[in-house]
Amino acid sequence: RPTSDRVRESIFNSLGSMDLVDGATVVDLFAGSGAMGIEALSRGAERVVFIESSRDAVRVIEANLALCGFAERAEIVSGPVERFLTSNRRRDLFDLALIDPPYAFDGWPDLLAELPASAAVIESDRVIEVGDRWHVVRDRSYGGTVVRIVTRELLDSAANPQEHVR
Repeated sequence: RPTSDRVRESIFNSLGSMDLVDGATVVDLFAGSGAMGIEALSRGAERVVFIESSRDAVRVIEANLALCGFAERAEIVSGPVERFLTSNRRRDLFDLALIDPPYAFDGWPDLLAELPASAAVIESDRVIEVGDRWHVVRDRSYGGTVVRIVTRELLDSAANPQEHVR
């Protein structure tokens, strides 16, 4: 179930208005065809890591990256998202995570607890509870699709210097 063009456009317009894409390092979890990560690259992301478990989808991502001329700014990790999160030994921290798992996905609490990103786009068929480590900055519904844009609480307080006065 790929993200529709209309939803993708709206997501990236919102991200752009929050200055979350230009120059960002991005991880596209459950990447599918890579359309979301490629959109991030086309809007100025510095680098995107695509995580996808389907070998067929990985080949599609490779072809799409080559077609768009973005292969040098991308890395594809073939395997389950859960394995990527637990084996991320380098502890890469991404500026933005794009998360669009199959709607039946029920591993949200663990994924959000382990997610090495400062901000995330969460796409699902229902409102996903994000816990106290994340702050919801945008909530939108598009038919049967719910999109939440969240940031780490620390990021929000860092943006407000008044909260850091000692």
